Formats: sequence, structure tokens, C-alpha cells
Amino acid sequence: MKSVEIALKSIKVRFFRSLITTMSLVLAVSFLSFVGVNNDIANGMLAKKDPELRRLLIQSGYDLGPQDTTVGSSSKQRWLVILSLLVCVVGIVNAQLMAVTERFREIGTMKCLGALDRFILRLFILEAGMQGLAGAGTGALLGAIFSLLSGWLRFGTEALAAVSWSNLVGSIGIATGVGCLLSLLGVFYPALVAARMQPVEAMRVEQ
Repeated sequence: MKSVEIALKSIKVRFFRSLITTMSLVLAVSFLSFVGVNNDIANGMLAKKDPELRRLLIQSGYDLGPQDTTVGSSSKQRWLVILSLLVCVVGIVNAQLMAVTERFREIGTMKCLGALDRFILRLFILEAGMQGLAGAGTGALLGAIFSLLSGWLRFGTEALAAVSWSNLVGSIGIATGVGCLLSLLGVFYPALVAARMQPVEAMRVEQ
């Protein structure tokens, strides 16, 4: 419970840095959610087996054969999603390493007061988890909203009526989970660096 309190305080103190890290996650996850919900809309329209809806999908750029009953992400979309997620992870690692550098004295003081390596590790992971949940949740919802708006503008109310809301919720959940996982993966190495730091070394570097 004490580690959660310290993690929350640290996020508040470094709010703008935390915001930058969170925003990179929001952008990457929103794109993932956008692509997933777009596919849900298209699959819902195909499930109606309405020739007019199929024609609208083909006009919008979907490559559909006469027998196709489902729509998946194109290779271009998959690569764009992967690249955006990789850039996001690199940004998180960089931001967290900078955070460790800024907190040398804080880490050294906690270790001098008896904090164990696992406590420092847990502290950084908790911070990343909170930022990840906030950023991933926000990004997933924004991506879904923009996707639904895009579907409505392109296809009309038929798109919203055809979509399977359980699949939509699933896509949002997957995007949120991926975002949280990326946040935890991005903080793992910086957290290990902080946890293994010697107290005397940390105090000396800050000076």
C-alpha cells in the first residue's frame, strides 16, 4: 500500500513527464483500436449479406471477393500498427531511463533507509502500470470513437446498426491490454537499473 502511495505521488510530482509518456501510449493504442473497430464494422456489414453494403465496402477500398465473408487487417495496416507500437515502447524506455537519472538521489535515499531492490522495482512497475492503464484505456476509447464516427460518415447509420457490440468491446479490451503490456515491457529495463543501483553510487552521481 505504501508503494502505491509513493507511485501516485511520483506521478503527480512529474506530471508533465508522465503526461508525455502517457500520450505516446494513447496515440499508439488509439491506432490499434481504430483498426480493430474498423474491421468489426466491416465484418458486421458483411454479416448482413446485403449486396448494397458489400458494394459500399468495395467502394471504400476493401478487397473483397465474391465468397469473402470476413474482413481482416491488410499487411500495410499490420505493419503500421507494429511500427507505432515499437516506437511507443522505445519512447517509454527512453522516458523511464531519464526518470531514473532524475531520481538518483531519491532512489539512493530510499535504499539508505532500508528499501530493498524489489521495493524499487515494484515502485517503477506500479507507476508504469498506472500510466499504462490510463493511457491505454483512453487511447482504446478514442480509437473506437473515431472509428465509429468514420464508419458513420462513410457508410451511414447502417454501419452502426450492423456492428457487433460484443466484438467492439473485445477490440477495445485487446487494445487496452496491449497498451498496458507495452507500458510494463517498456519500464522493465529502467526499473532493473534503478533497483540494482548502489546507494552510495546514486548519492554521488546526483551531487
